[in-house]
Amino acid sequence: MSKRLSSLFALALAGCSLAPDYLRPQAPVPVVWPTNATGGERGVAIAAGAVRADGNWRIFFTDPRLQGLILAALEHNRDLRVAVARVDEARALAGMVRAERFPTMNLAAQRAAALTPADLSVTGRQANGQRYDVNLGMAAFELDFWGRVKSLDDAGRASFLASDYAQQAFRLSLIADVANAWLTLLELSERMELAQATTKSRDDTRILIGRRRDVGLAGDLDYLQADGAFQTARAESANLARSLAGAENALRLLVGAEPTGIDGGKLAQQGLIADVAVGLPSEVLLARPDVLAAEQKLIAANANIGAARAAFLPKVVLTATAGTASAGLTGLFNGGSGAWSFVPALSMPLFDAGRTSGNVDLAIARKNITVAEYEKAIQQAFREIADLLAARRLLMEQLQAQEANVVAQSRRLKIVEARYQAGVSSHLELLDAQREDFAAQQSALAVRRQLLSAAASFYKALGGGVAAQ
Repeated sequence: MSKRLSSLFALALAGCSLAPDYLRPQAPVPVVWPTNATGGERGVAIAAGAVRADGNWRIFFTDPRLQGLILAALEHNRDLRVAVARVDEARALAGMVRAERFPTMNLAAQRAAALTPADLSVTGRQANGQRYDVNLGMAAFELDFWGRVKSLDDAGRASFLASDYAQQAFRLSLIADVANAWLTLLELSERMELAQATTKSRDDTRILIGRRRDVGLAGDLDYLQADGAFQTARAESANLARSLAGAENALRLLVGAEPTGIDGGKLAQQGLIADVAVGLPSEVLLARPDVLAAEQKLIAANANIGAARAAFLPKVVLTATAGTASAGLTGLFNGGSGAWSFVPALSMPLFDAGRTSGNVDLAIARKNITVAEYEKAIQQAFREIADLLAARRLLMEQLQAQEANVVAQSRRLKIVEARYQAGVSSHLELLDAQREDFAAQQSALAVRRQLLSAAASFYKALGGGVAAQ
């Protein structure tokens, strides 16, 4: 009997699968980056192995202060803790499904006692009986001839991998979000310093014009213009202070703790974030954790079709026990006390009003949904990288033009100030030059931060893959 059971177990564990062969859908994106993203270059090749799904973020984010913030976020961020716990949950569920492929063995010991009245006894006398049993049993083990349980196991494993990849994708997003929040904080801090310096300068100008008005060298119009410029600078400083407080709170939420060591950075500082080289879409897109998660969901949906199809076929379930039985406890292990039972059961669906075929149709429909979601994930990834390529190229041009404008406005302001001191230019012309100079410096800071943020977003867009140039 043991040989027969072993053979049946082997057949059950090696059951064929009715799931359709999995074929990865062709990526619905161009094979090269669009020219508007690369500035005319039709794709930029990189060295083999440079793109990897979970690159070392320290290579990419090189500033020690930013590295400290990222480390704190990876340790304390509550959303990341939830994502990690979701992976543990999916792993446990996959393990439970996989356990269905193996028989469940139980050791049971019991004593049964009964008193039978005389009028119900065969002998006509009151009977007092008891029985002792010790059994090793297997309950309701399905022989997986058609691969139903195997398909469920494959689906469970793919679901677990999808959850794991989703956690990796969130981790990459968290790292990029911390970097962007820190860059925003640096931008606002520098703009705040500029606004405060401008406010002081305009206050000094207002006081000077007030004194000149008192001695008749300036009119009320000049003073009102100077006072208006001062109040505008005050309002801008207050607005930036509010934005700065919000940026600090946003960074504090991402880090999950009080951020430290965030002062003193400058956007113009070299080496804040490493630059990257970008490869072909087929090399980059398929390595992203979110794309990998979408593909694992597709694999799970494909396996579920096999499980649904197997429901049409006969189901064989085994229940068996082997052990000893005796009327007395001392006789349990005596010769001739062996006992066993073997109960195979076969069930065949005949009529269920279309429930089984509906389950197959449902599994196919869900697979079609996951195919579309997988293709959309690739298209979304392609768009993100193409947008960042275009943004990096055009923001560099914009920053060059904006920095040239800062130089021009600064020189213009110096000339107008000299002309105003000489009495050649009006105060209105001086105010206009001051406003243009302030606006040019603020705009340059904003563009520089956008360029660095685009570089930080590349870490997420490339799935953590980095190749320093």
